[in-house]
Amino acid sequence: MRTDALTLTVSELNALVRDRLESDLRFASLCVLGELSNYKIYPSGHHYFTLKDQESSLRCVMFRSSAVKLRFRPENGMQVCALGSLRVYHRDGAYQLYCSGLIPEGIGDLQLAFEQLKQKLLKEGLFDSGHKKPLPAFPARIALITSPAGAAVHDMIRILGRRWPLAEVLVVPVRVQGAEAPGEIAEAIRRVNAMETIDLIITGRGGGSLEDLWAFNDEQVARAVYASRIPVISAVGHEPDVTICDFVADRRAATPSNAAEIAVPDREEIADALNGLGLRLRQGMDRVLREKRRRLELSASRTVLRDAAAFTELRRLELDRLGERLSSAGVRQLTGKRNRLTGAAASLDALSPLKVLARGYAIASDREGSPICSVRRLQPGDRISLRLRDGSAECTVEKREEQSLGTQKALL
Repeated sequence: MRTDALTLTVSELNALVRDRLESDLRFASLCVLGELSNYKIYPSGHHYFTLKDQESSLRCVMFRSSAVKLRFRPENGMQVCALGSLRVYHRDGAYQLYCSGLIPEGIGDLQLAFEQLKQKLLKEGLFDSGHKKPLPAFPARIALITSPAGAAVHDMIRILGRRWPLAEVLVVPVRVQGAEAPGEIAEAIRRVNAMETIDLIITGRGGGSLEDLWAFNDEQVARAVYASRIPVISAVGHEPDVTICDFVADRRAATPSNAAEIAVPDREEIADALNGLGLRLRQGMDRVLREKRRRLELSASRTVLRDAAAFTELRRLELDRLGERLSSAGVRQLTGKRNRLTGAAASLDALSPLKVLARGYAIASDREGSPICSVRRLQPGDRISLRLRDGSAECTVEKREEQSLGTQKALL
């Protein structure tokens, strides 16, 4: 056993290694490239993860104070550059990277955060066209939620006043840049929604970099716009600039000036339209009056107005002719009915039993008056009545003689 070896406790050795690492400035500011793995966020707000490549891995920690500055949401498998310093955790004797920030590889952190939030809200339905509200045709009161010091607010007020001076404009001052801006914008939208008389909201700012416009890519602003009962126009930046607020809003404007043009009608166009409608109304009234005049002149030329006596005499003659036609028709109708009645009476008389009696036949009936149709109903001594052509006789049956049906037919 060597006696010249340095003798240290575990704690002393870990402390020695820690001091050596911390004294080497090369390990004080590092950018380590690798893939995120086992990424976990603890209730304390600290982030723990592993950074790895094809051959090795490195334990990393990001404390809450640094993690809250992240613009995007780290995910496993993401290629990043981890900024920080290498230190030894004295208790375990293991070194790890203490991260102060993460930069996505191949894309900026702001752009990545934008895409992540966009996909999240898209899945939740905040961009659905069915939720978007129509803009009022003639808004009476418009709220401008923007910076009171920027050029954008002055441009919007000028254009609104020129196009539709009847609209009252309310400027709600907020910061549109910086860490406090998203909260102020979201709160202003909620305050305006609590007012009863606001018809339309325009929120936005002038142009700038992606970082300058970032307040309108904030999730709380997006949700405040989505929850607004008042229609919202998003007017952020210039034509190429697109923000999350643009996707959620009921209408996107290319610029703040364009938002003012969208918000209200042009009074000159309205005046031209009203003049056109007035011209069409006058032309329509002229056509109606001409038609009424023509009909009046036509009526005035009729006989009833020019010579009422002659008109009345003409109608009296027509009435006499109609009376004659009605009388003739009545006579023809009665004659036809009389002829049909005479024919029916003759037919009925031809079928009368009295006609049969006139030819020498008689009708026999019993004491109740019922016709006797068969000798089988008679017995010698029965009293019967005979009805003849000119009277009747009471008879007594002395003898009954039956005949077959064939013999009867022969006698007939």
